[in-house]
Amino acid sequence: MIERFHKTSQQCSKIITENYSTSFALAIKFLHKDIRPDIHSIYGFVRFADEIVDTFHAYNKELLLEQFRNETYKAINEKISLNPILHSFQLTINKYHIDLSLIEAFFKSMQYDLHKNYHNEASYKEYIYGSAESVGLICLHIFCAEDKLMFKQLEEYAKRLGAAFQKVNFLRDIRSDKDYLNRVYFPDCNFKNFTSEEKKLIEADIQQDFEYAYTGILKLPPRARFGVYLAYKYYFSLFSKIKKLQPSRILEERIRIPNYGKAMIIMRAGVKSKLHLI
Repeated sequence: MIERFHKTSQQCSKIITENYSTSFALAIKFLHKDIRPDIHSIYGFVRFADEIVDTFHAYNKELLLEQFRNETYKAINEKISLNPILHSFQLTINKYHIDLSLIEAFFKSMQYDLHKNYHNEASYKEYIYGSAESVGLICLHIFCAEDKLMFKQLEEYAKRLGAAFQKVNFLRDIRSDKDYLNRVYFPDCNFKNFTSEEKKLIEADIQQDFEYAYTGILKLPPRARFGVYLAYKYYFSLFSKIKKLQPSRILEERIRIPNYGKAMIIMRAGVKSKLHLI
């Protein structure tokens, strides 16, 4: 039966999520069980594209990305793929009738990673939209299901949350992006002389995204709210930790939240949930 292939493909996406991001995998566990496979499918797809542009240095990345893009649209159009990650992904895209322009924006940002090492304000915003905000909107389609009015009301919140997550990733990964991938995402930043003032300007922008997005999280349907809130709290905790450090520190190491810190985030979020504060 085809259902077995569907389920097996979705399980592959879940494995990708768990192997690459314990934090996201944990947050997804707190979504309603009916939408967990869909969010796993989105993460698996995004992660494979990221792997192509970030780690497949011994291969023709441009060719691989183009093949992956073509196979993605082929899977969506034909509603099947022998690549389990793409099969899982197309199930979700077709189930929720997700606008393909969001996927195209994502691929455009991945293409940027192959050739663009520095960004101005315009290309930075375009990259953020494609790599993060569009993914947030895809997830919002899943959270809202057929409620188009709710989607419209929460659209900007989802974009800002995705942007906040991505910008925190940029701060966390400055060292590897700069030293190993030769990328600088923040416009007009010189990491050979990264000052506290520059760091504070970036952090102020991220703080605004987080504050705006939090209001939207409270308006999410119950089946999605707690899981998204956990992801928000994880990233906000990581951001708070980075804010306390000198620029030289984040240029030297990748900042993390230890497992006990993640456990505390879950515990505190659970208390807030029981008190109906989220």
